[in-house]
Amino acid sequence: MSGSTPTINETQPGINRLTGRADPFQPIGLRSRYEHNKRRFDAIGPLEKIYLFWIVGASCDGCTIALTGATNPGVEDLMAGSIPGIPKVEVVHTVVSVESGAEWVHNLFMADRGELDAPFVIVWEGSIMDESLSGDGYWMGLGEDPDTGRQITSLEWLTRLAPKAAATFAIGTCATWGGIPAASGNVTNASGVMDYLGEEYRSAFGVPVINVPGCSPIGDNFVETAVAVLLFLQGLAPLPEFDELGRPAWLFSETVHRHCPRAGYYEEGVFAHEYGDKECLVELGCWGPVVQCNIAERGIVNGVGGCMQLGGICIGCTMPGFPDKFSPFYASSPGHLISTSLSRVTGTFVRTLRNLTIGDKNMSPRWEHLDTLPSGWRRQEATPFGLEKLGHKFYNAFQRSKQSYN
Repeated sequence: MSGSTPTINETQPGINRLTGRADPFQPIGLRSRYEHNKRRFDAIGPLEKIYLFWIVGASCDGCTIALTGATNPGVEDLMAGSIPGIPKVEVVHTVVSVESGAEWVHNLFMADRGELDAPFVIVWEGSIMDESLSGDGYWMGLGEDPDTGRQITSLEWLTRLAPKAAATFAIGTCATWGGIPAASGNVTNASGVMDYLGEEYRSAFGVPVINVPGCSPIGDNFVETAVAVLLFLQGLAPLPEFDELGRPAWLFSETVHRHCPRAGYYEEGVFAHEYGDKECLVELGCWGPVVQCNIAERGIVNGVGGCMQLGGICIGCTMPGFPDKFSPFYASSPGHLISTSLSRVTGTFVRTLRNLTIGDKNMSPRWEHLDTLPSGWRRQEATPFGLEKLGHKFYNAFQRSKQSYN
């Protein structure tokens, strides 16, 4: 990014001299001071607004796209300040900001110098690449020093701003754990924000790095976490529960498998042979039983979609070990032979008992004395016989005895 910081009218910074109104192309850190904060609700907390600096490292921008898919609430609600108790969020992002170039970077200088009129949070997208290995160049530049013309890197901005931020978020697996850019053999020594800032890091409000993984993450996961933290910053709620890796515990404590729509097939020892089959996908390479992620119950956008719902396997993209510890993809895990073999043994017994019960519960008491079902769709004899009939008899007798006992 070239150019220098523009000359700012020190008497009325951010004001267009011709119109007398806030200049939309000036840094938002300046012009937002002159915009009335029209809120749908009265302010509950002490903060009327907060700045959000979205800084990008080695990223494909998938996390930015995922954020736009959030619906509960949407990022638009945060930017409009329409959520009760939540301050208006002034988003400083290269994708959604009106200003560009030196004007955009001027917001970062204001935050560094403590010139903003409200606290700020940092959201980092993408992995952090080791700038000491970049030689005479740099991996990721973000603006220039107006006095010297020196290129400032994204990593330098993180180093300067993180201790002054109210909170620092890492969004997506690249930002949280290093992700694909940090895979074995990379020449950038890529890592996540937590690795770079270290275990001693705390924000200005005493909060460690907050991690919302996923490749790409679920937009609602990030916005829900951000809202919970903003309520804490407002003094309206305690800091929400995070696990030992800084993930929101209420979102990442369960495994994919526990809420997968195909999990019942695993329990009964029935597995898919090829993609397109409806059964459990573990033998096709699905890592769902050991991956902490809520994609199965939340979906990807507005409760719809997600890997298993669309017939895909879980490749562990939310986990710190991704991708190295989950490769090669689409190959069965080493432990699947033990788990699936046990499941087949117990599942065969469970499935037999359940089919016996299904047959009983599909039989109206009045049909038990008929020779055929009163249905033109029937494909088998109306009444059970042999061991099946005996099983139904004992099952019903035992059920009634339990009811009488209770």
